[in-house]
Amino acid sequence: MTTASRKSWGPSTLAVHAGNGPDPATGAVMTPIYATSTFVQSAPGVTTGWEYARSGNPTRADFERALADVEGGSAGFAFASGLAAEATVLDLLAHGSHVITSQGLYGGTWRLLHRVRNHSANLSVTHVDASDASDPAALEAALTPRTAMVWVETPGNPLLDIVDLDAIAAFARGHGLLSVVDNTFASPAVQRPLEHGVDIVVHSATKYIGGHSDIIAGAVVVGDNAELATRLGFLQNAVGAVLDPFQSFLARRGLLTLPLRIERHAANALKVARFLDTHPRIERVLYPGLQNHPGHSLAMRQMANGGGMVAAFLKGDATAVASFLQRLRLFRLAESLGGVESLVGQPWTMSHGSVAEEHRLAIGITPQLVRLSVGIEDADDLIADLDAALG
Repeated sequence: MTTASRKSWGPSTLAVHAGNGPDPATGAVMTPIYATSTFVQSAPGVTTGWEYARSGNPTRADFERALADVEGGSAGFAFASGLAAEATVLDLLAHGSHVITSQGLYGGTWRLLHRVRNHSANLSVTHVDASDASDPAALEAALTPRTAMVWVETPGNPLLDIVDLDAIAAFARGHGLLSVVDNTFASPAVQRPLEHGVDIVVHSATKYIGGHSDIIAGAVVVGDNAELATRLGFLQNAVGAVLDPFQSFLARRGLLTLPLRIERHAANALKVARFLDTHPRIERVLYPGLQNHPGHSLAMRQMANGGGMVAAFLKGDATAVASFLQRLRLFRLAESLGGVESLVGQPWTMSHGSVAEEHRLAIGITPQLVRLSVGIEDADDLIADLDAALG
């Protein structure tokens, strides 16, 4: 299959047929799980293309190629977790570098930047809000002589703020910076940042890509930049936080149905958001597919739909929020997101509990905020569950 033909395929065709194709050794339609640590060499240094499983494994390579195709990138790299992927991307930076990031970051990313790399690599960080992250003048103001990277999430976690991908890519390119977009909340079925000129996309593949709450995985995809792909390939092997063959197999299987699942996630999320937006016990709803979302018009330009995540602020105190969470039956109180089942979380204590309290409050994360990962169940059942819990 030629690259040109793949570029003409629709997202569902790509999800099914991307990657390396049938297994060349056996003709298996799906690449088997190659559970081996090493490969025989016919002579010293003469290999079949495989030598040691940390450096490369056929099962992992098929997932990496497939995800790169689906994201519209040139090369993909799979890691043992989303944070392992992010840590390896940060290894591209020299000691003492400065990074400009959006405020809407996953709590684990914030912890990695502020509580690990700040002292291990003397990394410094400037956060800008979503509107500033789309404003070249505001980004210019955040520049320092050591700035090397711009890192954003869009939609942001957990407040679903939207950042202009074209603006970020243009700013980074104009200043010789690397641009990184965490595409976990959207997935490539909703938006493809590389098509906007972004250099690197990162994923917690645990979420929508895996899609079934049964794997822990991370991934990085790069655009048409062979030198950057070579550097990331070196770091993946040198640091060694690679995805194992079984998790790679499951991640590739999840990718097969990603566009189909996302259609249902997004349709359900829009119905749930509309219901919550009119409920008397809800203070405010944030969902990019609602016209009252501050980033709605931008989201509809760069996203295929509003995605499957909904954020809502409940009226009342912490006790009222806890009561709501405990009364839910279909929405299960758990970390993570993006699985076929609906999950609910309180970012204040869960996904963003490691973020400094003053920073949480400064960006609008309060105990009243709940984050809904809307699954693929029947929307009427999900709405009835929320209605009953809200009482």
